[in-house]
Amino acid sequence: MTQTKIGLSMLHCLNEGFPPMLKRLETLDVHYIEFVDDGLHILDEKRVETINHIAGTFNFECTVHAPFADINIAASDHKLRRFILKRLERSIQHAHQLDSLYWIFHPGLHSGISSFYPGWDWQINLESVRSLLELGRKHEVKIIIENVPEPFPFLMKSVDDFSKFFEELGEDIKMVLDVGHANLNGQICEFMEKFKDRIVHMHVSDNDGKQDMHLGVGKGTVNWQEFAKTMKKTQFHGVVMIESVQDAKESLSFLRELLG
Repeated sequence: MTQTKIGLSMLHCLNEGFPPMLKRLETLDVHYIEFVDDGLHILDEKRVETINHIAGTFNFECTVHAPFADINIAASDHKLRRFILKRLERSIQHAHQLDSLYWIFHPGLHSGISSFYPGWDWQINLESVRSLLELGRKHEVKIIIENVPEPFPFLMKSVDDFSKFFEELGEDIKMVLDVGHANLNGQICEFMEKFKDRIVHMHVSDNDGKQDMHLGVGKGTVNWQEFAKTMKKTQFHGVVMIESVQDAKESLSFLRELLG
C-alpha cells in the first residue's frame, strides 16, 4: 500500500520572522511544506530564491497558501477588488517560481452592504474565481479553493455552498478540504464523499467543534478514526498537510501512526 503523503504548514510559526522560519525548515522530517504568503512570511523574489535553495538542499516540495488577511475576492468596490487580484497574482507568480504543487486560496466574504444587494457578492466571487483561474493558467500554477470556517461571514462554508459554486462556476476547479473547518459544521465525511473527485489536498488540525483553534491533531473533537476510514474509502492520494499551530511535531507522529 502506498504510504500517505504528510506535510507541514509553516502556519505554526507565522508569528516568527522569516529567517527563524527558514531555520526551522532545516530540522523538519517531512517531504512537503506549505508556505503562508502573509504576515511576517510574505513572499518576494529574494525569499523565493532562498526557499528554492533550501528546498534543493533538503529535498522537499511545496505548496503556497495565498494571502488571506485583509483579502476579500468578493469586495464590492471594483477598484479595491482589482488591487486584491493584483496582490494575489503576485502570490501566484511566486508559487510558479517555487514550482509549487498548488496555490490555495479562500472564497470571498459577505460585507456590510451585502443585505442591500442580495446575491451580488456571490456573483462577484464567481467572477473573481474565474479571473484567478485565468491567472493560474497564465502563470502555469494549479490553483485550488478551500472550505472556510464558521462563524465568519464567508460565502462558501458548507457542502451545499460548494455544490452550488461548482455548478454555477462553469469551469473546472479542484479544492482543498480543511478538516478543522469542516468539523465546525459537522461535515467532514460529507465533504470527502461528495467531492472525492475534486479534493486533491487536505489541511488538518483539530478544534472543539465551536471555534477554529488549529489545535494539534487528536487534541479536539475531530473523529480521526472515521476520517481515516473515509479517506481510504474515497481513495484520497494527495498531501495531508498539518495546519496545527500547536503540537505540530506530535501531530505528525499521530498522523503517521493513524494513516500508515
